[in-house]
Amino acid sequence: MQLDVVNAQNEKIGDLDLNDEVFGARVNTELIWESVVRANAATRRGTHATKNRAIVSGGGKKPWKQKGTGRAQVGSSRSPLWRHGGTVFGPQPRSYEYQLPKKVELGALRAALAQKMKDGALVVVDALTAGEIKTRAAVEMLTRLGVTGKAVLVDLALDEKLGRSVRNVPGVSFVESRRLTARDVMNASRVVATRGALEKLQEALAP
Repeated sequence: MQLDVVNAQNEKIGDLDLNDEVFGARVNTELIWESVVRANAATRRGTHATKNRAIVSGGGKKPWKQKGTGRAQVGSSRSPLWRHGGTVFGPQPRSYEYQLPKKVELGALRAALAQKMKDGALVVVDALTAGEIKTRAAVEMLTRLGVTGKAVLVDLALDEKLGRSVRNVPGVSFVESRRLTARDVMNASRVVATRGALEKLQEALAP
């Protein structure tokens, strides 16, 4: 399997041999789903909170005496059984982040890249750099590469000038190859990767 390698002007300058076991493998959608759900859970703020009977204001005085009234025994007007009472087992601030086995994450990324390869949405360039910090120039480069809408740019190391140029472009992200996830890939309509980044990913994802 081969892909054309182009420059910033979208002119072919070479070819890149790809491993069929990585980019031509069966797309395991279950693995992709697991990885995306984990990534979404990790981004949840988890700041929701409810007040239990110990936190809700009031309720310090016993509503009525323990015996002799004919009514049920009550120790506080902030009992969860009462109106304006506390909440039982309500949500509290916490982190929703959890980890998946490394093989699952790698398998999910391999499947996501294979899907983009199958869809013809993978673009290989010789380099992702910018001569100046200018959003318009970055957008023009992406347009020449046929990239519109959501896209993820992947390189071994992030070029600071290009990173600052594309950070204001809606739907475009710039990610190091070692930090790329299945969620990054599936959330983009096009994946633009450098030759070096794709070779490194191919090496890491080989089964």
